Amino acid sequence: MTRKSYPTDLTDKQWAMIEPLIPQAEPGGRPRSVDMREVVNAILYTLRTGGAWRHLPHDLPPWGTVHYYCRRFRIDGTWEHVHDRLRERVRRKAGKKPTPSAGIIDSQSVKTDAPSKRIATATTRARKPLVESGICVLTPSA
Repeated sequence: MTRKSYPTDLTDKQWAMIEPLIPQAEPGGRPRSVDMREVVNAILYTLRTGGAWRHLPHDLPPWGTVHYYCRRFRIDGTWEHVHDRLRERVRRKAGKKPTPSAGIIDSQSVKTDAPSKRIATATTRARKPLVESGICVLTPSA
């Protein structure tokens, strides 16, 4: 790396854990010309700062490239795979089995002042689909 580092950049140790989980370039296509560590650093920078993709600093890869890989990794399951592997590592370090054996599902009750015979309804503004909004989300929406 020839640039000054950002607080969101991966350390060498962190990158060594994640690098094998990043998919290789597609065979038969153009060789990959971008440094994948810099792409991941740019994704982490954008997600941590909450900035727009187009506002990435100029010393990081182009925003379109970064957004493409963020979206691709979400769709092909790379982020989920990275999460699972890191979770397993943390659990082993804590002396637990690599995969959890139980889960907790929390539901939230909504209290209203409406009489019990009437159904209380609420309206919310519809969200734009992710494709329209240009946002890359690391976890799939429900």
